[in-house]
Amino acid sequence: MQKLPIGMSDFKELIETDRYYVDKTDFITEIIDSSAKVILLPRPRRFGKTLNLSMLNYFFDKEQDNRALFKGLNIAHNTNAMEYCNGYPIIYITFKDVKEENFEKSLLRIKRLLSNEFLRHKKSLNSLELEEIEERQISNILDESATQVDIEESFKLLSKLLTKAHNQKCIILIDEYDTPIQTAFLKGYYEEMVGFFKTFMGAVLKDNDVNLYKAVLTGILRISKESIFSDLNNIKVYTLLDNPFSDKFGFTSNEVKAMLKSYNLSDNFEEVNRWYNGYKIGETTIFNPWSLLNYSDSGAFDIYWANTSSNDIIRILVENSDGFRDDLKYLLKGETVEKVINPNITFKDRDFNFNEEMLYSFLFFSGYLKYTSKTWKQGEHICQLAIVNVECQYIFRKIISNWISEKFSNPRLRVLLKSLTDGDLKLFEKIFSEFVRDTLSFYDTGKNVESVYHAFFLGLLVNLSDYEIISNKEAGYGWVDIIVLHKEEKEKLALVIELKTIDEFEEETKEKALISAVKQIEEKAYVSEVQKKGYKHILAFGVVFDGKRVWVKEG
Repeated sequence: MQKLPIGMSDFKELIETDRYYVDKTDFITEIIDSSAKVILLPRPRRFGKTLNLSMLNYFFDKEQDNRALFKGLNIAHNTNAMEYCNGYPIIYITFKDVKEENFEKSLLRIKRLLSNEFLRHKKSLNSLELEEIEERQISNILDESATQVDIEESFKLLSKLLTKAHNQKCIILIDEYDTPIQTAFLKGYYEEMVGFFKTFMGAVLKDNDVNLYKAVLTGILRISKESIFSDLNNIKVYTLLDNPFSDKFGFTSNEVKAMLKSYNLSDNFEEVNRWYNGYKIGETTIFNPWSLLNYSDSGAFDIYWANTSSNDIIRILVENSDGFRDDLKYLLKGETVEKVINPNITFKDRDFNFNEEMLYSFLFFSGYLKYTSKTWKQGEHICQLAIVNVECQYIFRKIISNWISEKFSNPRLRVLLKSLTDGDLKLFEKIFSEFVRDTLSFYDTGKNVESVYHAFFLGLLVNLSDYEIISNKEAGYGWVDIIVLHKEEKEKLALVIELKTIDEFEEETKEKALISAVKQIEEKAYVSEVQKKGYKHILAFGVVFDGKRVWVKEG
Protein backbone atom coordinates (compact mmCIF):
# COMPACT_ATOMS: atom_id res chain seq x y z
CA MET A 1 0.00 0.00 0.00
CA GLN A 2 1.44 3.36 -1.04
CA LYS A 3 2.14 6.01 1.54
CA LEU A 4 0.06 9.17 1.29
CA PRO A 5 1.71 12.50 0.37
CA ILE A 6 0.48 14.39 3.45
CA GLY A 7 2.22 17.75 3.62
CA MET A 8 4.15 17.15 0.40
CA SER A 9 4.11 19.97 -2.12
CA ASP A 10 7.08 18.98 -4.29
CA PHE A 11 5.91 16.95 -7.28
CA LYS A 12 9.26 15.31 -7.94
CA GLU A 13 9.66 14.13 -4.35
CA LEU A 14 6.11 12.76 -4.40
CA ILE A 15 6.68 10.72 -7.56
CA GLU A 16 10.18 9.52 -6.71
CA THR A 17 9.14 8.33 -3.25
CA ASP A 18 6.18 6.45 -4.81
CA ARG A 19 3.44 8.26 -2.87
CA TYR A 20 -0.22 7.92 -3.74
CA TYR A 21 -0.99 10.52 -6.40
CA VAL A 22 -4.34 11.72 -7.69
CA ASP A 23 -3.44 12.36 -11.31
CA LYS A 24 -3.87 16.06 -12.06
CA THR A 25 -1.49 16.18 -15.02
CA ASP A 26 -4.33 17.17 -17.36
CA PHE A 27 -3.86 20.55 -15.67
CA ILE A 28 -0.76 20.91 -17.85
CA THR A 29 -2.79 20.35 -21.01
CA GLU A 30 -5.38 22.90 -19.96
CA ILE A 31 -2.64 25.46 -19.35
CA ILE A 32 -1.12 24.80 -22.77
CA ASP A 33 -4.49 24.98 -24.51
CA SER A 34 -5.60 28.15 -22.75
CA SER A 35 -5.58 31.24 -24.94
CA ALA A 36 -4.71 33.40 -21.93
CA LYS A 37 -1.16 34.67 -21.58
CA VAL A 38 -1.47 35.21 -17.82
CA ILE A 39 -3.70 32.88 -15.77
CA LEU A 40 -4.73 33.57 -12.18
CA LEU A 41 -6.27 30.66 -10.26
CA PRO A 42 -7.58 31.57 -6.79
CA ARG A 43 -8.40 28.50 -4.68
CA PRO A 44 -8.90 27.77 -0.94
CA ARG A 45 -5.89 26.88 1.19
CA ARG A 46 -4.68 23.28 1.16
CA PHE A 47 -6.29 22.59 -2.21
CA GLY A 48 -3.07 21.57 -3.99
CA LYS A 49 -2.03 24.91 -5.46
CA THR A 50 1.66 24.60 -4.61
CA LEU A 51 1.81 20.97 -5.75
CA ASN A 52 0.24 21.83 -9.08
CA LEU A 53 2.67 24.68 -9.71
CA SER A 54 5.54 22.39 -8.73
CA MET A 55 4.25 19.93 -11.33
CA LEU A 56 4.21 22.68 -14.00
CA ASN A 57 7.76 23.59 -13.03
CA TYR A 58 9.10 20.06 -13.46
CA PHE A 59 7.18 19.51 -16.69
CA PHE A 60 8.18 22.66 -18.55
CA ASP A 61 11.67 23.32 -17.11
CA LYS A 62 14.22 23.38 -19.94
CA GLU A 63 17.21 23.07 -17.63
CA GLN A 64 16.42 19.50 -16.55
CA ASP A 65 14.99 16.38 -18.15
CA ASN A 66 12.01 15.26 -16.06
CA ARG A 67 10.11 13.16 -18.58
CA ALA A 68 10.47 10.08 -16.40
CA LEU A 69 8.42 11.75 -13.66
CA PHE A 70 5.34 11.69 -15.90
CA LYS A 71 5.61 8.08 -17.08
CA GLY A 72 2.25 6.33 -16.75
CA LEU A 73 0.36 9.54 -15.95
CA ASN A 74 -2.40 11.01 -18.11
CA ILE A 75 -0.17 13.62 -19.73
CA ALA A 76 2.22 10.94 -21.01
CA HIS A 77 -0.49 9.70 -23.37
CA ASN A 78 -0.96 13.15 -24.89
CA THR A 79 1.70 13.35 -27.59
CA ASN A 80 0.92 16.96 -28.46
CA ALA A 81 1.30 18.11 -24.85
CA MET A 82 4.51 16.10 -24.36
CA GLU A 83 6.16 18.16 -27.10
CA TYR A 84 6.18 21.03 -24.57
CA CYS A 85 7.94 18.95 -21.91
CA ASN A 86 11.24 20.45 -20.74
CA GLY A 87 10.96 23.13 -23.39
CA TYR A 88 10.98 26.42 -21.48
CA PRO A 89 13.10 28.35 -19.00
CA ILE A 90 11.12 28.65 -15.77
CA ILE A 91 10.95 31.47 -13.25
CA TYR A 92 9.32 30.07 -10.12
CA ILE A 93 8.64 31.71 -6.77
CA THR A 94 6.28 31.22 -3.84
CA PHE A 95 5.30 34.01 -1.46
CA LYS A 96 3.54 31.70 1.02
CA ASP A 97 5.98 32.48 3.85
CA VAL A 98 6.08 36.27 3.46
CA LYS A 99 4.17 37.14 6.63
CA GLU A 100 6.21 39.86 8.29
CA GLU A 101 5.36 42.56 10.83
CA ASN A 102 6.22 45.48 8.53
CA PHE A 103 6.99 46.33 4.93
CA GLU A 104 10.75 46.59 5.46
CA LYS A 105 10.99 43.03 6.80
CA SER A 106 8.72 41.77 4.02
CA LEU A 107 10.95 43.37 1.40
CA LEU A 108 14.00 41.72 2.96
CA ARG A 109 12.33 38.32 2.76
CA ILE A 110 11.29 38.95 -0.86
CA LYS A 111 14.89 39.94 -1.66
CA ARG A 112 16.03 36.58 -0.29
CA LEU A 113 13.52 34.71 -2.45
CA LEU A 114 14.57 36.63 -5.56
CA SER A 115 18.24 36.09 -4.79
CA ASN A 116 17.66 32.33 -4.58
CA GLU A 117 15.83 32.32 -7.91
CA PHE A 118 18.61 34.24 -9.67
CA LEU A 119 21.15 31.88 -8.07
CA ARG A 120 19.23 28.91 -9.46
CA HIS A 121 19.81 30.30 -12.95
CA LYS A 122 23.44 31.30 -12.42
CA LYS A 123 24.75 28.89 -15.06
CA SER A 124 22.46 30.35 -17.73
CA LEU A 125 23.27 33.92 -16.70
CA ASN A 126 27.01 33.24 -16.77
CA SER A 127 26.70 32.03 -20.37
CA LEU A 128 25.70 35.53 -21.51
CA GLU A 129 27.68 38.62 -22.36
CA LEU A 130 26.00 41.05 -20.01
CA GLU A 131 25.84 44.80 -20.06
CA GLU A 132 27.59 46.50 -17.16
CA ILE A 133 24.30 47.69 -15.67
CA GLU A 134 22.87 44.14 -15.92
CA GLU A 135 25.90 42.71 -14.12
CA ARG A 136 25.51 45.30 -11.38
CA GLN A 137 21.80 44.61 -11.00
CA ILE A 138 22.36 40.85 -10.82
CA SER A 139 25.17 41.26 -8.29
CA ASN A 140 22.99 43.46 -6.09
CA ILE A 141 20.10 41.00 -6.27
CA LEU A 142 22.35 38.04 -5.42
CA ASP A 143 23.87 39.73 -2.37
CA GLU A 144 20.47 41.14 -1.36
CA SER A 145 21.58 44.78 -1.54
CA ALA A 146 19.29 45.71 -4.46
CA THR A 147 17.12 48.79 -4.23
CA GLN A 148 13.34 48.49 -4.22
CA VAL A 149 13.28 49.67 -7.83
CA ASP A 150 15.70 46.90 -8.85
CA ILE A 151 13.62 44.35 -6.94
CA GLU A 152 10.42 45.50 -8.65
CA GLU A 153 12.03 45.05 -12.08
CA SER A 154 13.99 41.89 -11.22
CA PHE A 155 11.71 39.31 -12.86
CA LYS A 156 11.47 41.37 -16.02
CA LEU A 157 15.26 41.41 -16.16
CA LEU A 158 15.48 37.67 -15.44
CA SER A 159 12.90 36.81 -18.12
CA LYS A 160 14.81 38.88 -20.67
CA LEU A 161 18.14 37.21 -19.86
CA LEU A 162 16.77 33.65 -19.73
CA THR A 163 14.98 34.11 -23.04
CA LYS A 164 18.25 35.26 -24.53
CA ALA A 165 20.25 32.40 -22.95
CA HIS A 166 17.86 29.64 -24.08
CA ASN A 167 16.49 31.26 -27.22
CA GLN A 168 13.05 30.49 -25.82
CA LYS A 169 10.38 32.51 -24.03
CA CYS A 170 9.91 31.97 -20.32
CA ILE A 171 7.13 30.50 -18.23
CA ILE A 172 6.60 32.35 -14.94
CA LEU A 173 5.03 30.59 -11.95
CA ILE A 174 4.02 32.63 -8.90
CA ASP A 175 2.52 30.75 -5.95
CA GLU A 176 0.42 32.31 -3.15
CA TYR A 177 0.81 35.80 -4.56
CA ASP A 178 -1.76 37.26 -2.14
CA THR A 179 -0.25 36.03 1.16
CA PRO A 180 1.96 39.13 1.62
CA ILE A 181 -0.98 41.38 0.71
CA GLN A 182 -3.36 39.83 3.24
CA THR A 183 -0.64 40.04 5.89
CA ALA A 184 0.04 43.67 5.01
CA PHE A 185 -3.64 44.49 5.42
CA LEU A 186 -3.68 42.96 8.89
CA LYS A 187 -0.39 44.56 9.97
CA GLY A 188 -1.10 48.04 8.61
CA TYR A 189 1.19 48.43 5.59
CA TYR A 190 -1.25 47.49 2.83
CA GLU A 191 -0.66 50.52 0.57
CA GLU A 192 3.11 49.95 0.49
CA MET A 193 2.74 46.25 -0.31
CA VAL A 194 0.14 46.79 -3.02
CA GLY A 195 2.30 49.51 -4.55
CA PHE A 196 5.24 47.11 -4.66
CA PHE A 197 3.30 44.23 -6.22
CA LYS A 198 1.54 46.43 -8.74
CA THR A 199 4.92 47.52 -10.11
CA PHE A 200 6.51 44.07 -9.70
CA MET A 201 3.70 42.25 -11.52
CA GLY A 202 3.24 44.93 -14.14
CA ALA A 203 6.94 44.97 -15.05
CA VAL A 204 7.17 41.26 -15.87
CA LEU A 205 3.61 40.50 -17.04
CA LYS A 206 2.72 43.59 -19.09
CA ASP A 207 4.23 44.38 -22.51
CA ASN A 208 6.74 41.56 -22.06
CA ASP A 209 5.46 39.28 -24.83
CA VAL A 210 8.90 38.93 -26.36
CA ASN A 211 10.10 37.16 -23.18
CA LEU A 212 6.90 35.60 -21.80
CA TYR A 213 5.19 32.46 -23.08
CA LYS A 214 2.82 31.92 -20.14
CA ALA A 215 2.42 32.98 -16.53
CA VAL A 216 0.39 31.09 -13.92
CA LEU A 217 -0.43 32.64 -10.56
CA THR A 218 -2.18 31.06 -7.59
CA GLY A 219 -3.56 32.45 -4.36
CA ILE A 220 -6.68 32.29 -2.23
CA LEU A 221 -8.27 35.53 -3.40
CA ARG A 222 -8.46 37.68 -6.45
CA ILE A 223 -7.22 41.05 -5.26
CA SER A 224 -9.14 43.77 -7.09
CA LYS A 225 -7.79 44.60 -10.54
CA GLU A 226 -7.59 48.27 -9.65
CA SER A 227 -5.22 47.36 -6.82
CA ILE A 228 -2.63 45.14 -8.54
CA PHE A 229 -3.60 44.09 -12.04
CA SER A 230 -5.03 47.37 -13.33
CA ASP A 231 -2.35 47.70 -15.99
CA LEU A 232 -2.73 44.15 -17.31
CA ASN A 233 -5.03 43.44 -20.24
CA ASN A 234 -3.63 39.94 -20.86
CA ILE A 235 -4.73 38.31 -17.60
CA LYS A 236 -7.54 35.77 -17.30
CA VAL A 237 -8.92 34.94 -13.86
CA TYR A 238 -10.72 31.67 -13.11
CA THR A 239 -12.34 31.70 -9.67
CA LEU A 240 -14.56 29.17 -7.87
CA LEU A 241 -17.46 30.53 -9.93
CA ASP A 242 -15.92 29.50 -13.27
CA ASN A 243 -15.86 26.18 -15.12
CA PRO A 244 -12.32 26.19 -16.62
CA PHE A 245 -9.82 24.34 -14.40
CA SER A 246 -12.73 23.36 -12.11
CA ASP A 247 -11.52 19.79 -11.49
CA LYS A 248 -7.79 20.51 -11.25
CA PHE A 249 -7.70 21.51 -7.58
CA GLY A 250 -9.31 19.24 -4.99
CA PHE A 251 -10.67 15.75 -5.63
CA THR A 252 -13.70 14.72 -7.67
CA SER A 253 -16.12 12.02 -6.50
CA ASN A 254 -14.52 9.38 -8.73
CA GLU A 255 -11.04 10.29 -7.49
CA VAL A 256 -12.21 9.99 -3.89
CA LYS A 257 -13.84 6.61 -4.52
CA ALA A 258 -10.61 5.33 -6.07
CA MET A 259 -8.58 6.56 -3.10
CA LEU A 260 -10.92 5.04 -0.53
CA LYS A 261 -10.80 1.74 -2.39
CA SER A 262 -7.00 1.78 -2.30
CA TYR A 263 -7.07 2.15 1.48
CA ASN A 264 -9.96 -0.26 2.15
CA LEU A 265 -12.32 2.54 3.16
CA SER A 266 -14.92 2.26 0.38
CA ASP A 267 -17.73 1.39 2.80
CA ASN A 268 -17.38 4.82 4.39
CA PHE A 269 -17.96 6.87 1.24
CA GLU A 270 -21.34 8.27 2.31
CA GLU A 271 -19.95 9.54 5.61
CA VAL A 272 -16.86 10.89 3.84
CA ASN A 273 -19.22 12.69 1.50
CA ARG A 274 -20.99 14.30 4.46
CA TRP A 275 -17.80 15.40 6.18
CA TYR A 276 -15.53 16.56 3.36
CA ASN A 277 -17.59 17.05 0.20
CA GLY A 278 -19.70 19.96 -0.95
CA TYR A 279 -17.31 22.41 -2.56
CA LYS A 280 -18.50 23.78 -5.88
CA ILE A 281 -15.98 24.97 -8.45
CA GLY A 282 -17.90 26.04 -11.51
CA GLU A 283 -20.38 23.21 -11.89
CA THR A 284 -18.00 20.57 -10.51
CA THR A 285 -18.47 19.11 -7.02
CA ILE A 286 -15.15 18.86 -5.22
CA PHE A 287 -13.92 17.21 -2.01
CA ASN A 288 -11.39 18.84 0.31
CA PRO A 289 -8.07 17.17 -0.65
CA TRP A 290 -6.26 17.92 2.62
CA SER A 291 -9.00 16.37 4.71
CA LEU A 292 -9.31 13.35 2.40
CA LEU A 293 -5.59 12.60 2.56
CA ASN A 294 -5.59 12.82 6.34
CA TYR A 295 -8.76 10.73 6.66
CA SER A 296 -7.41 8.04 4.30
CA ASP A 297 -4.23 7.93 6.37
CA SER A 298 -5.88 7.69 9.80
CA GLY A 299 -9.25 6.14 8.94
CA ALA A 300 -10.82 8.48 11.48
CA PHE A 301 -13.26 11.32 10.88
CA ASP A 302 -11.87 14.51 12.35
CA ILE A 303 -11.46 18.24 11.80
CA TYR A 304 -8.34 18.40 9.63
CA TRP A 305 -8.67 21.44 7.38
CA ALA A 306 -9.98 23.87 10.01
CA ASN A 307 -6.76 23.77 12.00
CA THR A 308 -4.28 24.53 9.20
CA SER A 309 -4.43 28.32 9.12
CA SER A 310 -5.55 31.46 10.90
CA ASN A 311 -8.65 33.28 9.73
CA ASP A 312 -7.77 36.77 10.96
CA ILE A 313 -9.38 38.79 8.16
CA ILE A 314 -12.58 36.76 8.26
CA ARG A 315 -12.66 37.27 12.01
CA ILE A 316 -12.40 41.04 11.62
CA LEU A 317 -15.26 41.02 9.13
CA VAL A 318 -17.42 38.74 11.28
CA GLU A 319 -16.92 40.78 14.42
CA ASN A 320 -17.84 44.00 12.62
CA SER A 321 -20.84 42.60 10.76
CA ASP A 322 -24.26 43.72 11.91
CA GLY A 323 -26.13 41.00 10.04
CA PHE A 324 -23.89 37.97 10.31
CA ARG A 325 -25.26 36.77 13.63
CA ASP A 326 -28.77 36.73 12.17
CA ASP A 327 -27.60 34.81 9.11
CA LEU A 328 -25.64 32.38 11.25
CA LYS A 329 -28.85 31.06 12.76
CA TYR A 330 -30.01 29.89 9.34
CA LEU A 331 -26.60 28.62 8.22
CA LEU A 332 -26.23 26.47 11.34
CA LYS A 333 -29.64 24.93 10.64
CA GLY A 334 -28.42 23.87 7.19
CA GLU A 335 -30.40 26.56 5.40
CA THR A 336 -29.14 29.05 2.81
CA VAL A 337 -28.73 32.81 2.75
CA GLU A 338 -28.82 34.87 -0.44
CA LYS A 339 -25.81 37.13 -0.93
CA VAL A 340 -23.88 38.99 -3.62
CA ILE A 341 -20.48 37.40 -4.23
CA ASN A 342 -17.82 39.74 -5.54
CA PRO A 343 -14.84 38.06 -7.25
CA ASN A 344 -12.77 41.21 -6.69
CA ILE A 345 -11.56 41.73 -3.13
CA THR A 346 -10.93 45.43 -2.45
CA PHE A 347 -9.01 45.96 0.78
CA LYS A 348 -8.52 49.67 0.21
CA ASP A 349 -12.21 50.47 0.69
CA ARG A 350 -12.34 52.54 3.89
CA ASP A 351 -15.50 50.65 4.90
CA PHE A 352 -13.93 47.23 4.18
CA ASN A 353 -14.18 46.05 7.80
CA PHE A 354 -17.94 46.64 7.77
CA ASN A 355 -18.69 45.44 4.23
CA GLU A 356 -21.08 42.48 4.18
CA GLU A 357 -20.34 41.78 0.51
CA MET A 358 -16.65 41.40 1.32
CA LEU A 359 -17.41 39.15 4.32
CA TYR A 360 -19.44 36.66 2.32
CA SER A 361 -17.07 36.83 -0.65
CA PHE A 362 -14.20 36.01 1.73
CA LEU A 363 -16.12 33.14 3.29
CA PHE A 364 -16.98 31.77 -0.15
CA PHE A 365 -13.60 32.07 -1.87
CA SER A 366 -11.76 30.86 1.24
CA GLY A 367 -13.81 27.65 1.20
CA TYR A 368 -16.12 28.04 4.21
CA LEU A 369 -19.33 28.51 2.24
CA LYS A 370 -20.57 26.95 -0.99
CA TYR A 371 -23.21 28.09 -3.42
CA THR A 372 -26.24 25.86 -3.92
CA SER A 373 -27.44 27.99 -6.82
CA LYS A 374 -26.25 31.15 -8.55
CA THR A 375 -27.57 33.68 -11.02
CA TRP A 376 -26.01 36.55 -12.91
CA LYS A 377 -28.18 39.62 -12.50
CA GLN A 378 -27.41 43.21 -13.40
CA GLY A 379 -23.68 42.59 -13.32
CA GLU A 380 -23.64 40.73 -9.99
CA HIS A 381 -23.26 37.11 -8.90
CA ILE A 382 -26.30 36.39 -6.71
CA CYS A 383 -25.67 33.17 -4.78
CA GLN A 384 -27.62 31.02 -2.36
CA LEU A 385 -24.92 30.19 0.19
CA ALA A 386 -24.69 27.33 2.67
CA ILE A 387 -22.09 25.85 5.00
CA VAL A 388 -20.06 23.40 2.93
CA ASN A 389 -19.99 20.29 5.13
CA VAL A 390 -19.70 18.88 8.66
CA GLU A 391 -16.07 20.01 8.97
CA CYS A 392 -16.95 23.61 8.10
CA GLN A 393 -19.94 23.46 10.44
CA TYR A 394 -17.42 23.08 13.24
CA ILE A 395 -15.64 26.25 12.13
CA PHE A 396 -18.81 28.30 12.27
CA ARG A 397 -19.68 27.03 15.72
CA LYS A 398 -16.17 27.83 16.87
CA ILE A 399 -16.51 31.40 15.59
CA ILE A 400 -19.64 31.88 17.69
CA SER A 401 -17.98 30.61 20.83
CA ASN A 402 -15.07 32.99 20.24
CA TRP A 403 -17.45 35.95 20.66
CA ILE A 404 -17.81 34.79 24.24
CA SER A 405 -14.48 33.27 25.18
CA GLU A 406 -12.43 36.40 24.56
CA LYS A 407 -14.64 38.59 26.74
CA PHE A 408 -15.10 36.23 29.67
CA SER A 409 -12.78 34.14 31.72
CA ASN A 410 -13.16 30.39 31.45
CA PRO A 411 -14.02 29.93 35.15
CA ARG A 412 -17.00 32.25 34.79
CA LEU A 413 -18.17 30.39 31.70
CA ARG A 414 -17.81 27.05 33.48
CA VAL A 415 -19.97 28.29 36.35
CA LEU A 416 -22.63 29.38 33.88
CA LEU A 417 -22.67 26.05 32.07
CA LYS A 418 -22.60 24.04 35.28
CA SER A 419 -25.60 25.96 36.63
CA LEU A 420 -27.42 25.07 33.44
CA THR A 421 -26.61 21.34 33.44
CA ASP A 422 -27.33 21.16 37.20
CA GLY A 423 -30.73 22.75 36.66
CA ASP A 424 -29.96 25.74 38.93
CA LEU A 425 -32.08 28.20 36.96
CA LYS A 426 -31.78 30.99 39.53
CA LEU A 427 -27.97 31.05 39.26
CA PHE A 428 -28.15 30.54 35.50
CA GLU A 429 -30.47 33.54 35.09
CA LYS A 430 -28.11 35.74 37.11
CA ILE A 431 -24.90 34.83 35.23
CA PHE A 432 -26.52 34.63 31.81
CA SER A 433 -27.95 38.12 32.34
CA GLU A 434 -24.41 39.38 32.97
CA PHE A 435 -23.14 37.73 29.80
CA VAL A 436 -25.87 39.35 27.71
CA ARG A 437 -25.37 42.71 29.40
CA ASP A 438 -21.59 42.78 28.90
CA THR A 439 -21.27 41.09 25.50
CA LEU A 440 -24.12 42.02 23.20
CA SER A 441 -24.21 45.60 21.95
CA PHE A 442 -27.31 47.79 22.04
CA TYR A 443 -27.27 47.66 18.25
CA ASP A 444 -27.57 43.85 18.41
CA THR A 445 -30.38 43.89 20.95
CA GLY A 446 -32.15 47.12 20.08
CA LYS A 447 -34.65 45.48 17.77
CA ASN A 448 -35.17 42.44 19.99
CA VAL A 449 -34.23 40.14 17.12
CA GLU A 450 -34.71 36.67 18.56
CA SER A 451 -32.19 35.14 16.15
CA VAL A 452 -29.41 37.27 17.68
CA TYR A 453 -30.11 35.89 21.15
CA HIS A 454 -30.49 32.40 19.70
CA ALA A 455 -27.06 32.51 18.00
CA PHE A 456 -25.51 34.02 21.14
CA PHE A 457 -26.95 31.24 23.32
CA LEU A 458 -25.68 28.59 20.89
CA GLY A 459 -22.24 30.17 21.12
CA LEU A 460 -22.25 29.44 24.84
CA LEU A 461 -23.64 25.95 24.54
CA VAL A 462 -21.01 24.70 22.07
CA ASN A 463 -18.61 24.70 25.03
CA LEU A 464 -20.57 21.75 26.46
CA SER A 465 -18.40 19.20 24.68
CA ASP A 466 -20.12 16.20 26.33
CA TYR A 467 -23.56 17.33 25.20
CA GLU A 468 -25.44 17.25 21.93
CA ILE A 469 -26.93 20.65 21.09
CA ILE A 470 -30.07 20.46 18.94
CA SER A 471 -31.32 23.72 17.46
CA ASN A 472 -34.58 24.48 15.66
CA LYS A 473 -35.63 20.86 15.29
CA GLU A 474 -39.11 19.53 14.67
CA ALA A 475 -40.44 18.09 17.94
CA GLY A 476 -43.92 17.19 19.13
CA TYR A 477 -46.30 19.52 17.29
CA GLY A 478 -43.83 22.28 16.40
CA TRP A 479 -40.20 23.36 16.22
CA VAL A 480 -38.27 23.52 19.48
CA ASP A 481 -35.66 26.25 19.87
CA ILE A 482 -32.96 24.33 21.77
CA ILE A 483 -32.55 20.85 23.25
CA VAL A 484 -29.45 19.89 25.27
CA LEU A 485 -28.73 16.15 25.73
CA HIS A 486 -25.78 14.35 27.29
CA LYS A 487 -24.18 12.27 24.54
CA GLU A 488 -23.66 9.11 26.61
CA GLU A 489 -25.41 9.24 29.99
CA LYS A 490 -29.18 9.37 29.68
CA GLU A 491 -29.49 9.71 33.44
CA LYS A 492 -28.08 13.21 33.16
CA LEU A 493 -30.46 16.15 33.10
CA ALA A 494 -31.87 16.93 29.64
CA LEU A 495 -32.90 20.50 28.78
CA VAL A 496 -35.73 21.79 26.61
CA ILE A 497 -35.50 25.56 26.06
CA GLU A 498 -37.90 28.01 24.40
CA LEU A 499 -36.65 31.52 23.64
CA LYS A 500 -38.85 34.61 23.43
CA THR A 501 -38.43 38.33 23.02
CA ILE A 502 -40.93 40.82 24.41
CA ASP A 503 -43.38 42.05 21.78
CA GLU A 504 -43.42 45.80 22.32
CA PHE A 505 -46.12 46.33 19.72
CA GLU A 506 -48.49 44.19 21.77
CA GLU A 507 -47.27 45.91 24.96
CA GLU A 508 -46.28 42.51 26.27
CA THR A 509 -44.84 42.27 29.79
CA LYS A 510 -42.03 39.95 30.85
CA GLU A 511 -44.56 37.91 32.84
CA LYS A 512 -46.77 37.38 29.80
CA ALA A 513 -43.78 36.50 27.63
CA LEU A 514 -42.51 33.96 30.18
CA ILE A 515 -45.95 32.36 30.48
CA SER A 516 -46.19 32.25 26.69
CA ALA A 517 -42.80 30.52 26.40
CA VAL A 518 -43.65 27.87 28.99
CA LYS A 519 -47.12 27.38 27.53
CA GLN A 520 -45.66 26.79 24.07
CA ILE A 521 -43.39 24.04 25.43
CA GLU A 522 -46.43 22.31 26.94
CA GLU A 523 -48.85 22.80 24.04
CA LYS A 524 -46.34 21.73 21.40
CA ALA A 525 -45.26 18.71 23.49
CA TYR A 526 -41.55 19.42 22.93
CA VAL A 527 -40.61 17.20 25.88
CA SER A 528 -41.99 14.15 24.09
CA GLU A 529 -39.08 14.28 21.64
CA VAL A 530 -36.61 13.96 24.51
CA GLN A 531 -38.59 11.22 26.20
CA LYS A 532 -38.55 9.18 22.98
CA LYS A 533 -34.75 9.23 23.16
CA GLY A 534 -34.84 7.61 26.62
CA TYR A 535 -34.07 10.59 28.83
CA LYS A 536 -36.05 10.56 32.10
CA HIS A 537 -34.81 13.68 33.89
CA ILE A 538 -35.98 16.61 31.81
CA LEU A 539 -35.99 20.30 32.67
CA ALA A 540 -38.09 22.53 30.40
CA PHE A 541 -37.95 26.30 30.73
CA GLY A 542 -38.49 29.53 28.88
CA VAL A 543 -35.98 32.36 28.45
CA VAL A 544 -37.27 35.87 27.72
CA PHE A 545 -35.10 38.71 26.42
CA ASP A 546 -35.76 42.40 26.40
CA GLY A 547 -32.75 44.40 25.21
CA LYS A 548 -29.99 43.49 27.64
CA ARG A 549 -32.31 42.01 30.26
CA VAL A 550 -33.00 38.29 30.66
CA TRP A 551 -35.57 36.31 32.66
CA VAL A 552 -36.04 32.56 33.07
CA LYS A 553 -39.14 30.54 34.03
CA GLU A 554 -39.39 26.80 34.60
CA GLY A 555 -42.11 24.89 32.77
